[in-house]
Amino acid sequence: MVPPLPLPDSLRDALLAVRPIGRPRLVGGCVRDWLMGLAPKDFDVEVGGTDFPSLHQALAPLGATDVVGRSFGVIKVRTRDGREYDFSLPRRESKTGAGHRGFAIAPDPTLSDADAAARRDFTLNAIAWDPFSETLVDPLNGVADLRARLLRHASPAFVEDPLRVLRGMQFAARFDLTLAPETAALCRSIVDTYAELPVERVWHEWDKWATQSVRPSRGLAVLEQTGWLRHFPEIAALRGCPQEPEWHPEGDVFTHTGLCCDALVRLKPWQESDAPRRRFLLLAVLAHDFGKPSTTSRAMKRDVLRWISPGHEAAGGPLADTFLARIGAPLDLVTFVRPLVVDHLVHHSGHRSEYGDTQVRRLARRLAPATIDDLALVMTADSLGRPPLSSPETINLIEKMRAKSRQLDLAAKAPQPLLKGRHLLELGQTAGPHFKAFLDLAFEAQLDGMFRDEAGAVAWARTELRRAASAAARASAAVTPSPPSSP
Repeated sequence: MVPPLPLPDSLRDALLAVRPIGRPRLVGGCVRDWLMGLAPKDFDVEVGGTDFPSLHQALAPLGATDVVGRSFGVIKVRTRDGREYDFSLPRRESKTGAGHRGFAIAPDPTLSDADAAARRDFTLNAIAWDPFSETLVDPLNGVADLRARLLRHASPAFVEDPLRVLRGMQFAARFDLTLAPETAALCRSIVDTYAELPVERVWHEWDKWATQSVRPSRGLAVLEQTGWLRHFPEIAALRGCPQEPEWHPEGDVFTHTGLCCDALVRLKPWQESDAPRRRFLLLAVLAHDFGKPSTTSRAMKRDVLRWISPGHEAAGGPLADTFLARIGAPLDLVTFVRPLVVDHLVHHSGHRSEYGDTQVRRLARRLAPATIDDLALVMTADSLGRPPLSSPETINLIEKMRAKSRQLDLAAKAPQPLLKGRHLLELGQTAGPHFKAFLDLAFEAQLDGMFRDEAGAVAWARTELRRAASAAARASAAVTPSPPSSP
């Protein structure tokens, strides 16, 4: 016996309104999330035993209705308390063409609960709740799979929609699930249908992986089990890429990357971040070692033959760009992810133990629009992704970097130029193309610590302008011909 699924009052009113004409069931994610101890968000209701006009008529008095698609039998209801619910009829689907949209869909009020459940993707999404008898409707044993943390296909029709493989990837990561072997086999049988998917749908699933994961490595494991990893060659290349066991006892780069991703989402700052920040941080950690396969070799280091990957940070930048384009990520994500990949080992450069002001200022500028705080999280995840090895020294280096950035007020932002064009005008300069070159020079001087505030910037500019004017006068005098001497 399970406790009743908690329902908003406006949803209860809607369910009471449709009860006289049909058989309402709560379906999909709201039931799954509730059974997993999560707060249900989107409530979807499937009403059997009625037709579309009757359903629409019953719902109309409750608020604004939007017929999403009469052929799909879906009505979106916005109740007076501002909530929104989807009501639909059970429907049959038949494959008519390629891709996840190649279906003929027809509402069928006579479908049984079992037949209606079988058209869903996974058994854990095929569990329904009868709100009036307060019982679960579970013809496919989805509750048992949920308890076993198992992701299993609902029916052989699973193979008709290739998008379901990527849905499985993000479900596994979001809910810490493993893929049933027979479901993995079905996915392998449709590995060549990936090309049928529009890139925007591919991104939709990766975006959920990047923003909602509790164990991202589970999603990567699904891609590997199903053979779909080959569609993401930047990740696939990590499998089998060796690492020096003394520094990476966990195994190859693919294993390390999964552990790093899992470490990141356990960090409180990631969990407390908004979706855009969670997105670019997890994608940066995923991509941080993309450069290793092309740079890894055996060489002598500290008098020992080791696996090394010199320059893999820089090599990973373009590969991160390619991967993000491949999965359809928004273009602005590149500006966040690439610098975090390229600079993820800056704390180890030169075996430094302290950070200078100039170094931190230039790092903050290089990372923008990402920040030093963002980089610190990527570095921390990288360090934690090497179990059972731990490195307090590395964590201490990262904290020193953050401390210096906080001291300079640069932990969460990039330095901004103190000298502006208006200052040059106030110093009597005439606007022109030369302004940009001078302002760029001023910013470099600022990063080097030549001045720290606006007054210092103006004083520096005045001195530099006088020096430049004096140099120009000397140069002019050097090329001016002397007057002829008297006979």
